[in-house]
Amino acid sequence: MTTLLVDVANAVGSRPDGWWRDRAGATSRLLQQLAALPGRQLAGPDGEPVPVTALVAVVEGQARDVAAPAGLRLVRAPGSGDDALAETATDLADGDDDLLVVTADRGLRDRLPALTRVAGPGWLLAAADRAAEETGPAT
Repeated sequence: MTTLLVDVANAVGSRPDGWWRDRAGATSRLLQQLAALPGRQLAGPDGEPVPVTALVAVVEGQARDVAAPAGLRLVRAPGSGDDALAETATDLADGDDDLLVVTADRGLRDRLPALTRVAGPGWLLAAADRAAEETGPAT
């Protein structure tokens, strides 16, 4: 059982799709995609199965006030998203589920609890794209 902890700003910024024109809108679209992941078994970044039991998404800045889709827990960073993510990772690492943090930020990775597994946003976005293909377009 795995909890995904997502650095949303990092994931949104990894695709050059015009997100900078509407950060909140790009964040909302990504969160809607990610809402399909809890309850699924994904192929992990190392190829091993990852049974996703929960997804926690850290939002910050202009995207802090986006609506939370059903099935996701949002952490609304009052300041630094990295600070909120590192603190949340520490809290989640004490739980029963495995923790997989999604970020490409090397400085943030250095702040995570020891033995925390990390994947890049490319892995997450590919998994979300596959989930969307399996479920079909949202209506």
